[in-house]
Amino acid sequence: MAFGIRRVEINDWKQSIDQGNIAFLTHYWRDDRFPHYNTVTKVGAKEIEKLVRWGMKYDLKREWIHIRKDGYSHFDLLGELQYRILIDEGRNDHISRFNLNQSR
Repeated sequence: MAFGIRRVEINDWKQSIDQGNIAFLTHYWRDDRFPHYNTVTKVGAKEIEKLVRWGMKYDLKREWIHIRKDGYSHFDLLGELQYRILIDEGRNDHISRFNLNQSR
């Protein structure tokens, strides 16, 4: 379940994807399958191959992409991988907003 995010942020993420960008969206999240994590970053792109190429920089596998019929396919990033990629991509705003550096 997602929370701590506004509809406008979701719409901005979708708009960025629609414009051909690799887009980042971080929000609070609860999932019984991953009880140790309380945030997720969705990294999406309209073109699957573009997303695959981007993911290769971080050893992300194609099969980890959530393929969506609505065009907003994405990787879900959790934990240390989430933090490392956000640092590498210069997304310090995501890190500070969700206090991701406090668990380091």
